[in-house]
Amino acid sequence: MKRRLIDQVATGVAWSTAEKVCSMLLQMVVSVVVARMLVPEDFGVMAILTFFTAVALVVVDSGFSQTLLRKKEPTNDDYKSVFLFNMAVSAVLYMLLVAASPLLARYYNLHIINKIAPVLFLLLPINALGIIQNTRLAREFRFGVLSRINFIASLVAGVAAMAIAVCGGGVWALVAQRLLVVTTKSLLLWWRGGWRGEGSFNSSAWRDMAPFSFRLMSTDIVSTVYNNVAQLFIGKIYSADTLGYFNQAQKIKDLPVQSAVLSVQSVTYPALAKIRDDERKFAESYRKVLLINIFVMAPAVVGMSAVAEPLFRVLLGERWLPTVPYFEIIALSGVFYPLAMVAYNVLKVHSNGSILFRLELLKKAIMTAVLALTIPHSTMAIAYGLVAMTIVEFVVNFAATRRYTSLSWSQMARTLAPSLLLTAVMYISVRAVGCYSAELAAIWQLLMQIAVGVVVYAFGAWVCRLEALKEFISTIKGVVRR
Repeated sequence: MKRRLIDQVATGVAWSTAEKVCSMLLQMVVSVVVARMLVPEDFGVMAILTFFTAVALVVVDSGFSQTLLRKKEPTNDDYKSVFLFNMAVSAVLYMLLVAASPLLARYYNLHIINKIAPVLFLLLPINALGIIQNTRLAREFRFGVLSRINFIASLVAGVAAMAIAVCGGGVWALVAQRLLVVTTKSLLLWWRGGWRGEGSFNSSAWRDMAPFSFRLMSTDIVSTVYNNVAQLFIGKIYSADTLGYFNQAQKIKDLPVQSAVLSVQSVTYPALAKIRDDERKFAESYRKVLLINIFVMAPAVVGMSAVAEPLFRVLLGERWLPTVPYFEIIALSGVFYPLAMVAYNVLKVHSNGSILFRLELLKKAIMTAVLALTIPHSTMAIAYGLVAMTIVEFVVNFAATRRYTSLSWSQMARTLAPSLLLTAVMYISVRAVGCYSAELAAIWQLLMQIAVGVVVYAFGAWVCRLEALKEFISTIKGVVRR
């Protein structure tokens, strides 16, 4: 059983990571083409509306998908009860958001919101159609199917967005991309998901799942609001253009970071749920996930920060250079955010949900203080505040996991320190090369910096015989063999 679980997890992570890497490369191409055709204000408008869609999507799911993943033997009645609830909530939220869009347009003095909102918010009911199908496939470890579905959806939406942008569609290219991703994914999930609406609404089953689900929802709402709330203030206090630059920095940072988080999170949660009663195995698995995460993500995001200026010159052009200072800072938040999400998964597996909500209140109380200090000051101050908060989030989440695992602070520090120190050496080397090659064309400067960063990090890991390198190679070999 344990060997089969390990195989399923490794294969699942491989499929999910492969899909996320392909989707990331696709999104990068799409982002470059679309950004060159649009103006910063278009991205600012979408950033404002993204806040409301992100919160609404959390409410539509209401934590029930995670409850179904954790439940040992969910029935068709369970699935049908959650499905009907998701659809009803999505319809109500759609009507409320569309009704509120004129107020939002007047508040920001962006009348285009009145035209966009009724179309963009359709993603709420469309997304609700596929939640149960996605949950069932994840429970069955059919991550190959999910990965192919996600990539096809990204491809369809990306091609459409580029076509609309090239034809002069402006912000509608971004609207079409968001809507088509969800629509294509829901259609494919119904084709491959295997569930066709069997069962009936069971109020007692729904009530049994509701307490844990709503606690997760409360936690996720608080987290989502605070992850996106800075956009609302930037758009109002400063300008839609400034918000566009700031949001573009976040989007490009999120390409590798969110891909990594979703890859690991979607697979490790059901896997950790299966071994939660084996304390020793659980703690070691937790440690190794942290080990490999920091080994891969730290050099990736810190390296992006180090090469920000030539990267933006090559990919997006001179128009987007005001984004560079924001990106250099925001990219650093990608070091600890994946680690915080791994610890969060551990809490979801072991707790009854109430601790998650209390932790979110604590973290968001700290975040409120950070935002209150940084928002009136400048957008750069906000960027620094976001990085500080990801560190706080990881520390708080890890501290909370101590009651459920035997992984200690010293073990965690020994796990993370080698990769972090080597990443610092790599960063200094890359920035030094950037200074000495500043007279070169941006493309050559970028290639030189990337080459030096890869060599320094890989050679350093080999010379220092990092455990993370051995684990990473072992994992890759195991996946290839399977």
